[in-house]
Amino acid sequence: MTATDPALTALAQGWCALSLLHGRIEAHIERALQAHHGLSVREYSLLDVLSRQHDGEGGHLQMKQVADAVVLSQSATTRLVTRLEDRGLLARYLCPTDRRGIYTNVSEAGLDLLAAARPTNDAALREALDDAAEVPELAPLVRVVESVNAPVQPMSSAGAPS
Repeated sequence: MTATDPALTALAQGWCALSLLHGRIEAHIERALQAHHGLSVREYSLLDVLSRQHDGEGGHLQMKQVADAVVLSQSATTRLVTRLEDRGLLARYLCPTDRRGIYTNVSEAGLDLLAAARPTNDAALREALDDAAEVPELAPLVRVVESVNAPVQPMSSAGAPS
């Protein structure tokens, strides 16, 4: 295939449309979360991911799993955890069975903020999708997003849904 191949051109245009849709949605949610709760999209995502942990076998995520879930590098995730810990929204503690392991849990204040922010996140997502559905290039992607009915699954120890 060459750079002017129609299949590659269509693929690139599809990727651009997907990137545009993602950017529009993320920016809309970011503005809403910042305005109403003082949270970024990444902070909200981190609180959400960590709030789904549980005690017991495979219940706590390793930092790499958390980083994968919030789509950040491990170092950026660690910095984000530290910022939220400094705000009293997260707490770290040593793993009781492996003193080298460190767990991160959402504090009560973090759970309260997450509960307050969830309706804002959901409403902003709905608004962003509705707005994007009015753009002819984005409407098919919006329909795909709306048709995906995959429940959130806990992460396995390998970082994949279990």
